[in-house]
Amino acid sequence: MTDILTVTLNPALDVLTTIDRVSDTHKMRCGPALKHPGGGGVNVARVLHRLGANCVAVYLAGGVTGERHRQLMRDEKVRCHLVPIAQETRESFSAHELSTGHDFRFVLPGPEVAAAEYDACFDYVAHHMPRQFLVISGGLAPGIPTDFYARLTALAKSKGVRVVLDTNGPALHAALKEGVFLFKPSLRELRELTGQDLPDPASWKAAAQQLIRDGKSDVVAVSLGEDGAMLVTATQAWYAPSLKVAVQTTIGAGDSFVGGMVWALSQGEGLEKAFQAGMAAAAAALLAPGTSLCQAADVVQFRALVQDQPI
Repeated sequence: MTDILTVTLNPALDVLTTIDRVSDTHKMRCGPALKHPGGGGVNVARVLHRLGANCVAVYLAGGVTGERHRQLMRDEKVRCHLVPIAQETRESFSAHELSTGHDFRFVLPGPEVAAAEYDACFDYVAHHMPRQFLVISGGLAPGIPTDFYARLTALAKSKGVRVVLDTNGPALHAALKEGVFLFKPSLRELRELTGQDLPDPASWKAAAQQLIRDGKSDVVAVSLGEDGAMLVTATQAWYAPSLKVAVQTTIGAGDSFVGGMVWALSQGEGLEKAFQAGMAAAAAALLAPGTSLCQAADVVQFRALVQDQPI
């Protein structure tokens, strides 16, 4: 039995290129393409594997793109269970603008998934429930009902497995009604969930703790982008500024954060130590282009540099 399962229902083959400047109308001559296996839970599994966790990535895959995605995961030696689908796995295209350092990300909706296909994914998880964590990360592919994550959450909770959730929209709302162990909204998503302006750290903490009191999550990790992150429980909260590193990309930092936190928690570390690991992994993910994600040696180095403080 594995310790951690990650579930990805709309993975992507991530394609990154570079260009001096993005402009309209004219053809834009790009640099060589860099390809990585992508999708929220896929990326979390890649991070967990690098950090030495006992993890399996469960995801849907189909067509030529799906086979290429699978080969890239094999190259990284990440343990996977692929649920085959009839339609083609999507691509996600990013262009890194050299003149500004900005990333332009173009995200396709993904393939239409049939009921038999997403039911097969649910059945696999039901029969291979992990010992510790079920990580549900990324959006839903077209055709998958909005309550799918809620059903997975209810199933995991009935088995005593902690659910870590990183998604958005109606699927997020439905899953939070079941109550999860940890979820990671951005500040924008926290504002949308609460319908409040949330102008300052005190209001961020209060909003997160209200969600906890409402039974939606035991722990809330609020991503603040370049300003860092906040971790909130019913009785405690910590803030950590982002580490200053030479940024090559902004892609994959959130997934690395989740991977770092789940890895530390799976090792028996407390929430504050796990928060530090998440911050270190997020910073390490910024060092390489595309969806390269963090490397274990950088995570170890950066953990000592994280300056979190109670709030």
